[in-house]
Amino acid sequence: MKRRAIISVSNKKGIVTFAKQLAELGVEIISTGGTKRVLAEHGIPVTSISDVTNFPEILDGRVKTLHPNIHGGLLAVRDDETHQQQLQAHNITPIDFVVVNLYPFQETIANPNVTLMEAIEQIDIGGPTMLRAAAKNHAYVTAVVDPADYDVVIEQLKQYGEVLLETRRALAAKVFRHTAAYDAMIAQYLTNVVGETYPETMTMTFVKKQSLRYGENPHQTAAFYEKPLSLPFSITKAKQLHGKELSYNNINDANAALQIVGEFTEPAAVAVKHMNPCGVGVGKTIAEAFQKAYEADPTSIFGGIVALNREVDEQTAAKLHDIFLEIVIAPSFTEQALEILKRKKSIRLLTVDFEAERKKEPFVVSVRGGLLVQDEDTYTIDDANIQVVTERQPTEEEWSNLTFAWRVVKHVKSNAIVLAKNGMTIGVGAGQMNRVGAARIAIEQAGEKAKGAVLASDAFFPMSDTVEVAAQAGVTAIIQPGGSIRDEDSIQKANEYGIAMVFTGVRHFKH
Repeated sequence: MKRRAIISVSNKKGIVTFAKQLAELGVEIISTGGTKRVLAEHGIPVTSISDVTNFPEILDGRVKTLHPNIHGGLLAVRDDETHQQQLQAHNITPIDFVVVNLYPFQETIANPNVTLMEAIEQIDIGGPTMLRAAAKNHAYVTAVVDPADYDVVIEQLKQYGEVLLETRRALAAKVFRHTAAYDAMIAQYLTNVVGETYPETMTMTFVKKQSLRYGENPHQTAAFYEKPLSLPFSITKAKQLHGKELSYNNINDANAALQIVGEFTEPAAVAVKHMNPCGVGVGKTIAEAFQKAYEADPTSIFGGIVALNREVDEQTAAKLHDIFLEIVIAPSFTEQALEILKRKKSIRLLTVDFEAERKKEPFVVSVRGGLLVQDEDTYTIDDANIQVVTERQPTEEEWSNLTFAWRVVKHVKSNAIVLAKNGMTIGVGAGQMNRVGAARIAIEQAGEKAKGAVLASDAFFPMSDTVEVAAQAGVTAIIQPGGSIRDEDSIQKANEYGIAMVFTGVRHFKH
């Protein structure tokens, strides 16, 4: 019996060559609409779907393949005598190949001005139904959803006279991944339309961006995935201008650096090591900002990731070149800066669109057996209910450093303490099991620079010991959320040492 293939594709890349090769191998081609027209224009014999169903396309093409003559031909078990008798009784011919890719729903909703009705019209019904039917019956039917698989299908047909079972099974698995991702995108879009924040089922889909050499450690495998409609201001959309391929740890650290530098509108530079900032600086120029970030911790920056929120010029590039860095992220690089930095073969140079809209999105963390999903922490100092709770008010310079430190401490692993002075971090205490321990680490790092510095804490002080060690080091102002039942102890201790203390009313735990 002559083999038959249904071809209906929105992505027509390679379809003419593929269909021509199928036809040369004696496969009868059935098609619809635009695909049929393209194939016919290239001289490929093609049968209309209506000639198979004996029913016209109706409802503006919404109904054309949803017919027993199509789905009976796809779902029949070929070695089941009863199925074969039923096909003969109803004059249904088996279909051996389904070559379909779906309406461009993703491309449609990527348009910020798309209407709901325009999006709904791009929800494919017949395509996924045929694909799922063919994939279910892959013991007999070859389902092809990806143009990248055209060549292997033709090669096996020429070599073996059929597509091998293991190939059909792999193609079927790809079909179900594809249709699941397609449906997940639709579900997520409509969920957003109706304003459901935490639905009863979490449907998400990601597209593989690249395989990674290894994960967090060399003995762990890893890959990098991105959302189909990921945000422009993100590491997933970064353009790499130079250097080695990004690693798992590079991506994590680069993401952390990008989120921190995104807190600032003035020229700012951030150095990150193991997802914590080791140095942050702001200045009148990007070169000054980077110099401060470097001086904040010239030891830890070695082998780190640097993010800058202004174009990298020749002066800044010269400073960056003098240090071993894994990655430099910026909105752009001047030609002179690129010439300097590209002298190092391994350094990765990335650009990100800093002007892009920065929408809030869910923050998802994997746990064994599940996911934790929460609202993204976009709370800023401008949103805070600021209260000066001590007798002394901060000076103008202290206010500047307090707000700077508050932006940084939000991105430091809890328990977190940040010391700042002159628009730069001078001490960072991260990821400690108690707050006073984090303070001691930050103060030790700052050394003599702690005198006249300010301190930011990501959460309240459970007792006054943190104020005590800060005062002993010479800290003059503190910013913290407040909210402890022993707040008054910390306030009294600050008053005792003449420290100005500000409550924000909001903590910034980061685990």
